Amino acid sequence: MKQERGYAKVTITPKGERALLGGHPWVYDGEIVSIEGAYENGALVDVVSGKGRYLGTGFLSETSRIRVRLISRNANDRFDEAFWERRVRYAWEYRKTVMGEDTDCCRIIFGEADSFPGLTVDRFHDLLVTQTLSLGMELRKEMIFPLIYKVLTEDGQTIRGIYERNDVAIRAHEGLAENKGWFHLEGVPVPESPRTAIVENGVEYAVDVENGQKTGFFLDQKYNRQAVARLARGKRVLDCFTHTGSFALNAAKGGAAHVTAVDVSELAVEMARENARRNGLEGIMDFTAANVFDLLPALEEKGGHPYDFIILDPPAFTKSRKTIDAAARGYKEINYRAMKLLPRGGYLATCSCSHFMDEERFVRMLHSAARDAGVQLRQIEARQQSPDHPILWNVPETNYLKFYLFQVV
Repeated sequence: MKQERGYAKVTITPKGERALLGGHPWVYDGEIVSIEGAYENGALVDVVSGKGRYLGTGFLSETSRIRVRLISRNANDRFDEAFWERRVRYAWEYRKTVMGEDTDCCRIIFGEADSFPGLTVDRFHDLLVTQTLSLGMELRKEMIFPLIYKVLTEDGQTIRGIYERNDVAIRAHEGLAENKGWFHLEGVPVPESPRTAIVENGVEYAVDVENGQKTGFFLDQKYNRQAVARLARGKRVLDCFTHTGSFALNAAKGGAAHVTAVDVSELAVEMARENARRNGLEGIMDFTAANVFDLLPALEEKGGHPYDFIILDPPAFTKSRKTIDAAARGYKEINYRAMKLLPRGGYLATCSCSHFMDEERFVRMLHSAARDAGVQLRQIEARQQSPDHPILWNVPETNYLKFYLFQVV
């Protein structure tokens, strides 16, 4: 035990113990029996069973439903700078292994999947972007962020700066305010611009880490975009919810006959159009600002089959279990409409990025949509997020992206 080092001791219920022994890293508020010893909000605490068995050490949060986020299950660990540097090196070595030479734009730290609970770090060429969602990580970022910079630069990577994107409401659950801006690294000048450029799958994008969605660009679909590009040659493609045009651009780069990119946001459509110009692809692409839920039935009413490949990459329709039924109806509507609009032999790429819409329910929805549309689905591939967003099998929250490629027959 570590009690001699001054950590408070959190005793949990048998239910909480079973979850931790099963590999899950969180203790919820209803699973705490008692807290013994002095502690501060955000401090490290030891978690023990009702019989006093050591189960792990983690960050305590007094305001969140997730009361403790484990960072270690080793009773001999010392949580000093050397500990966190080892963790950073482990995460970076993993990315170099699974991504090979493809690490210029990738996720370097993925929260609990890398044992950094509540911390995301994305790399966009020469900029790192962080999002800190737990108080424990917020209190230690002054030590951890310079270590990330150190590990990468010592490995020969050029990093111009670290930008914090903490402009997310979920921080309130941990008693944290929203903010964004440059993290000041000692001896490193603050970059003049929060903009950079990345090349992914041979497609170049401008990335604005200050104002872009999430941390600036969605990295998790990288290899799913490659899969779409392989099928797109000679096809008439409709990319729905295009955002900055990533799937549409990959399809065009893959040799599509023509690509139409659609998003409800005028700003997103303009960014997609600019990315097309940047890559010299504007000649085979057009862009429309429209609500996909209105567009698909309107196209169906016109008759015919104007597209033979439709891509559905919607935002998360639900961020809680309370709205999962409404989300399922939304997913079914767009997939049903796409299946009706495609000709026999056409192709469909469809996905969900909400972990609340689990794979079983997503597949059930696809079966229902196909049945109502009067078609059959020939599965080409079932895919997930790219491996820089690793999935821990005992942490369902890390397994969030479902991606399917079908032929409609």
